[in-house]
Amino acid sequence: MANWNDPQPSSRNAQAGFGAAPGLNPSVPSTRAGFDAGLRKYMLSIYNYMASGVLLSGLVAIAMANTAFGLAIISSPLMFLFIFAPLGIVFAMSFGANRFSQGTLQILFWSFAVLMGISMSTIFLVYTGASIAATFFATAGAFAGLSLFGYTTKKDLSGLGSFLIMGVIGLLIAMVINIFLQSSALQWAISFLGVLIFAGLTAYDTQRLKAQYYHLAGSDFLGKAVILGALTLYLDFINMFQFLLAFMGQRD
Repeated sequence: MANWNDPQPSSRNAQAGFGAAPGLNPSVPSTRAGFDAGLRKYMLSIYNYMASGVLLSGLVAIAMANTAFGLAIISSPLMFLFIFAPLGIVFAMSFGANRFSQGTLQILFWSFAVLMGISMSTIFLVYTGASIAATFFATAGAFAGLSLFGYTTKKDLSGLGSFLIMGVIGLLIAMVINIFLQSSALQWAISFLGVLIFAGLTAYDTQRLKAQYYHLAGSDFLGKAVILGALTLYLDFINMFQFLLAFMGQRD
């Protein structure tokens, strides 16, 4: 899910720190311009990592669903390992960020993207390729708009974030319950709420990542924060895509 990693203060605290940050006096425009350029580079790096990870996952998923070797893996008990392994990597990156080097975090991120591609390859055996593509582009458009809103809004979304994180926990509980109930109505409700929750988290996480830069600018942790931020937005995107696919996907 989207908020396993938050090694730095909340966006509210970071924004409070921004007000007192040195070197941001309006009378020194060159310093402010340099800071703004650093923020743009930081966010662009996050988006580049995230988009590359999504692309890698998609290519792996397509390859797995269209090759004899991939289909053999999908139909074997080994598939359970690929389904749960990404969660282990998320925990490792989140709780080991201070211990791992930036290079190690990069390896873990790309490994995570590959494993997610393998675990998601089964959607190509359930839904038509056209509906998967349509859902992907719909998700991409929604993600871009929501992330832009989170980046530009002056409203503090930290309160919304706390509510949405509680929603994720409730969503997980409902999904576990529905494993036993197999209720189509509950599954529809889960998918509907999942889209809304991760749409909100996309805006919230974007604002939080922007606020983190005010706290991390010039520190050694900034490079690691880029990778962790990409992981967060990747999870927001993929979860929104999967829940939306339950509505837009046409079964094969």
